[in-house]
Amino acid sequence: MERVIRAPCLQCSEEIEYHYKTIEIPYFSDVLITTVICESCGFHSVDVMILGENEPARYTLTVSTPKDMESRVIRSTTGTIEIPELGILVEPGPICDGFITNVEGVLVRVEDVIDRVITWSEGEELDRARELKGRIEEMRSGTIPFVLVVQDEDGNSAIIHPDVEKSAPIPYEDRT
Repeated sequence: MERVIRAPCLQCSEEIEYHYKTIEIPYFSDVLITTVICESCGFHSVDVMILGENEPARYTLTVSTPKDMESRVIRSTTGTIEIPELGILVEPGPICDGFITNVEGVLVRVEDVIDRVITWSEGEELDRARELKGRIEEMRSGTIPFVLVVQDEDGNSAIIHPDVEKSAPIPYEDRT
């Protein structure tokens, strides 16, 4: 199903298009993707909602082969992504976008943020950003295994892989 509705922008009230699309993800459930982009004020929003009922969940995948990089990753606007080996924790926020990608796509997104940090940082911060970028490149090439964790209190995020470990979410303050 695909539907477009014209309505006022949530920021500037200019009339814009709200795009709704339902897709089926194998081994998961139907997903509704909502996309809003206002050319007038720059407001944008992307949300991914699982249409089935889901319990809060934490998905943990050890990525150790190039094939693991192809594993589907679904992150809703309430999902958290963690890569412990890099010390990276991406939490939801007020301008958080949902997305559907694969493990490599998650690394590319993190790498994009690090590239922006490199443009304005200096000293130790610049050295750390460059070090992280190098480690991500090694992870993407499959030479360094790592763990990817996706957690969602609303159960609307997941990692799709036969060897993924699914468990109850761990509260942020209890993570080590």
